[in-house]
Amino acid sequence: MDVIEILGYAGALIVGLILGLIGGGGSILTVPLLVYILGYNPVTATAYSLFVVGSSSLFGSIQKLRKGLADLKIGLAFSFPSFIAVYLSRRFLVPNLPEVFFNIQDFQLTRDAAIMTFFAIVMLMASYSMIKNKKDNAVISNTVQPYYKTFIQGLIIGTVTGIIGAGGGFLYVPALVLWAKLPMKKAVGTSLIIITINSLIGFTGDVKTLEIDWTFLLIFSGITILGILIGGILSKYIQSKHLKKGFGWFTLIMAIYIIYKELQ
Repeated sequence: MDVIEILGYAGALIVGLILGLIGGGGSILTVPLLVYILGYNPVTATAYSLFVVGSSSLFGSIQKLRKGLADLKIGLAFSFPSFIAVYLSRRFLVPNLPEVFFNIQDFQLTRDAAIMTFFAIVMLMASYSMIKNKKDNAVISNTVQPYYKTFIQGLIIGTVTGIIGAGGGFLYVPALVLWAKLPMKKAVGTSLIIITINSLIGFTGDVKTLEIDWTFLLIFSGITILGILIGGILSKYIQSKHLKKGFGWFTLIMAIYIIYKELQ
């Protein structure tokens, strides 16, 4: 095991710790970790991230269901359009993206740069959500959203999830509050069910197009889950509110760095 691999596994532990401490957001670091530390190309990194996110979300969703902080029926209903979009985007859209999108004089936008830039834009949105830090009992709207709108939202969010390989909980939670009128805490737990289904089904689309290093992936995912367990224990003694906001600022800085790095 070389130094880079050790750093990668240490990063997996940190991702898990963040997930355990603040209840979300940590998975947004998985793709940058795989790309910039471990040297995977963005297509492979986003595929691996889906598996890691799906595994850790499965663990988290089981915990939430046991505590009554997730609605399985609503989670399954909402995940239907999403997992279709995630699978199709991983199976057909991502593998068929052009190697080069366009050239303008000396600037060339490659597929890898486009994926990472799009990922960074989503990171900016996620950082705003964490910095804003809505209260758990906040209500976005009392109006129930028609299911066809939720279906369309699910398709859009699922496509985004498929391209960037991240969970997208910050996108699902508002939709769950709008459509199902779930309290914020229950919406967060239910979003984990959706993320689990979407991520793992989306990953199956990559199994047919990529050569998967299962040994690495299972170890990486296992270390992430270990981090979640440790973070969950530490969260009893550490206030997560300020940690979440601080991590939001860190995510913002990282997103700006990725955009600069990929587009310079």
